[in-house]
Amino acid sequence: MTNIWEKYAKVLVEYSTNVQEGELTIIKTDTPQSTPLIKEIYKAVLNRGANPILRCGVEGITETFFKNATPQQLEYVDDISKMEYEKAKNFISISAPTNVKQLARIAPEKQALRSKATHVLSEKLMNRSAKGEANWVIADFPTQALAQEAKMSLEDYTQFIINSCYLDYDDPVAKWKEIEHEQQSKTDYLNTTTKIRFIGEKTDITFSTEGRKWINCCGINNFPDGEIFTSPVENSANGQIYFDFPAIYRGNEVNKILLTLKDGKVVDYKVEQGEDFFSAMINQDEGAKFVGEIAIGTNDRIQEITGNILFDEKIGGSIHMALGASYPETGGKNVSGLHWDLIKNMKNGGKIYADEKLIYENGHFLI
Repeated sequence: MTNIWEKYAKVLVEYSTNVQEGELTIIKTDTPQSTPLIKEIYKAVLNRGANPILRCGVEGITETFFKNATPQQLEYVDDISKMEYEKAKNFISISAPTNVKQLARIAPEKQALRSKATHVLSEKLMNRSAKGEANWVIADFPTQALAQEAKMSLEDYTQFIINSCYLDYDDPVAKWKEIEHEQQSKTDYLNTTTKIRFIGEKTDITFSTEGRKWINCCGINNFPDGEIFTSPVENSANGQIYFDFPAIYRGNEVNKILLTLKDGKVVDYKVEQGEDFFSAMINQDEGAKFVGEIAIGTNDRIQEITGNILFDEKIGGSIHMALGASYPETGGKNVSGLHWDLIKNMKNGGKIYADEKLIYENGHFLI
């Protein structure tokens, strides 16, 4: 009988990254907590005839790095990591934190410096992915830390992951392909439009998507998945937008974010909690104040904030907007060490217009 971790691994290896014979495949995890899933992924990669390399972190090592590293060390990116990002075909990353707040007291300036330095790796991967030269997926393994952040027991949180990923289905891949088909008509429609307008609580903002591509997300890069996204024209965002859901980045929580954007750039902001951290993140480089992504969450099996962006940005009936780096496969050109998804509830009267036509209201598509 197939156990749940074997099924989870099968989806990540055979569907999300489509690992093929002979391909160099990097498997990463931040702690040994995810060992049951990692072993199944490793075995699945071997069974596909590929060559796995495992990168397993040690609990607390990231905190140790930030507390002891000099500015020069924070800016250093080693040649081995660069080579992996240039040579490997597949990247499977599993998050299994034992403490989601371990960086909460690290100076924001240090974190910003590190983000700015390491963006060369993520930029390399995104560019290779856009060209079809690399595959990547990020997923989570249930831990007590994630369960506690979500205000759930570990048993309930594990079931939440299973449900969100459709791992309760006999054939979850078939279900994700069904979701892909259902979302494609909406994606195709959005790709015929050039102007998007979000309206909601303290929100009225427009974006140009002319020449950009909307992407249908169905379990390829994120698992779980469920969104449709694009990168708007860099200088096109104009208006105001309010994010009522908590915005969590590297264990730091920022609440009630009100942004004013002009010609694509954040020109004013008000934050109810976490202003110093927010300011440091969006001032780390010039691109951090520009919009890298706009998206519509479509996973109706996710309906509550868990404090985990991988899940929260997929909430059915929500939208999110990322400040910072854009995605090359959409045609996006913004470069930054930051990519921070900020989430907004749309079930409370929110509306989306595409080329002045109402296409979405109160958390549901009308097309």
